[in-house]
Amino acid sequence: MMSPGGPEVLAFGEVPVPALRSETEILVRIRAAGVNPMDAKQRGRGTWYPGTLPAILGADGAGIVEEAGPGVRSFRPGDEVYFVHGGLGKEPGTYAEYTVLEERFAARKPANLSFTEAAAVPLSLITAWEALFELGRLGKAETVLIHAGAGGVGHLAVQLAALHGARVCATVSTQEKEDFVRALGAEKVIRYRERNFVEGTLAWTNAAGVDLALDLVGGRTFYQTFGAVRFYGRMVTMLGPDPKYADWQPARLRGLTVSFYLMFSPGYFNLADHQKRQTGVLERAAELFEKRKLSVKVSRTYPLREAAEALRAIERGDTAGKIVLEV
Repeated sequence: MMSPGGPEVLAFGEVPVPALRSETEILVRIRAAGVNPMDAKQRGRGTWYPGTLPAILGADGAGIVEEAGPGVRSFRPGDEVYFVHGGLGKEPGTYAEYTVLEERFAARKPANLSFTEAAAVPLSLITAWEALFELGRLGKAETVLIHAGAGGVGHLAVQLAALHGARVCATVSTQEKEDFVRALGAEKVIRYRERNFVEGTLAWTNAAGVDLALDLVGGRTFYQTFGAVRFYGRMVTMLGPDPKYADWQPARLRGLTVSFYLMFSPGYFNLADHQKRQTGVLERAAELFEKRKLSVKVSRTYPLREAAEALRAIERGDTAGKIVLEV
């Protein structure tokens, strides 16, 4: 990315292969990079760190370790890994052939996933996991409403919640997406273009409301969701509240606990312990993938040189699952 703006600001070109800078770093040859809405937002607004342009976008990656520093204990050349790293401007992202990262960011790639599938997992999986279980404190047999249930985060959240023993309600836009999330374990699916999701959720819960709601949409939907959560229930949002629609009174009257989640906070504030915990989530998820208890959907792939078109597809929001760049 040369400057903030539309797809035209992305340039395909050559940069030097990065070198190890510490004894505990690994050099990874990237085989695939996940594409996320955050990438499109940064392309349009600029990176998190001023003065760092040009920058390489992308945070999700999967590839092969080519070199390991003398202090690396977990990996050796030839190991297959997947990870979230870079992409905010301070460190180069994953829209590239090579990247360097501290070993604490990497986890062994699930053996039964291709590099393309593995690259679709990390950011979305960590987001879904921490939102459901750390901030959301989802209990077994509780009810949860997951907006955008067919999306990159949503389709993993539906599976994780169902595996946990929760009852899942998801919102989607089409019949095709409804069929998709039902197959993943959603008990109730609401096509929000055809039915008011608050009314549908209340009907499903016998007017009580859900124990937990995950907002992956933001805007007006964030505030409308207050009415779908039970009194003294919980809600986790992945987006900042839009003041244009602001009405907090229903949340206050219902005694809701509203949490804000940003997967990149540990990286931005250099919270090393929490970064290790996030890698631990990838390690635990690898076991679920290998046991066939968890799956990831890659809806579309693009070659690296077509990253601009991949971001256009993300912004259109017309896909289920994830979009991936194949390097």
